[in-house]
Amino acid sequence: MNRHHTPTFLAALCTTALALAGCANMSEREKGTATGAAIGAAAGAVLSSATGGKAGTGAVVGGAVGAIAGNVWSKRMEDKRAAMEQQTKGTGIEVAKTEDNQLKVNVPSDFSFDVGRSAIKPEMRPVLDQFAKGLDPNMRVRIIGHTDSTGNDAINNPLSVDRAQSVRDYLAARGVTPARIETSGEGSRHPIASNDSVEGRAKNRRVEILLREPQA
Repeated sequence: MNRHHTPTFLAALCTTALALAGCANMSEREKGTATGAAIGAAAGAVLSSATGGKAGTGAVVGGAVGAIAGNVWSKRMEDKRAAMEQQTKGTGIEVAKTEDNQLKVNVPSDFSFDVGRSAIKPEMRPVLDQFAKGLDPNMRVRIIGHTDSTGNDAINNPLSVDRAQSVRDYLAARGVTPARIETSGEGSRHPIASNDSVEGRAKNRRVEILLREPQA
């Protein structure tokens, strides 16, 4: 292939692969694979063309490598996402896949903590039970505690840490190895709603739980 035609080839290749990644009838795992293939194919084409080879051949090789690298969102992760969505349906708890292939569960105060408290509400226990159920030993958990703007940093910072650690302790009691769990507290520094209303403060008084499957 003429080297001058490489940019056009790459544009067409990536557009096709990324379009496949956005197909509605594909699973999250398949979308991740297709996206990885697009990236790998582009990289392979560039490498092959730059070294005097055929860009099309390099794209095929790169696509195969990219598909493996992009397939981080495993079937286990997809199954866990579906189970968590079913468990929390209609509750206001948000379950989502992040851009970096983590499962994120955002639990607002209705199900997590009262004002100024770090004790887990009874309503939150079934959610955590489902989260802890069937975790693969390689999966890692990160728990981030948050508060509303009530009080000052001297109160909110340690309170947010205590909230994260309360969730960690509950998960540990359900069989999740504590060494696999990372905790942190952000105080009131990252609101997701206005602190000027009761409803907004309730949304900010939350815990975020992230699950990831590290690359091999």
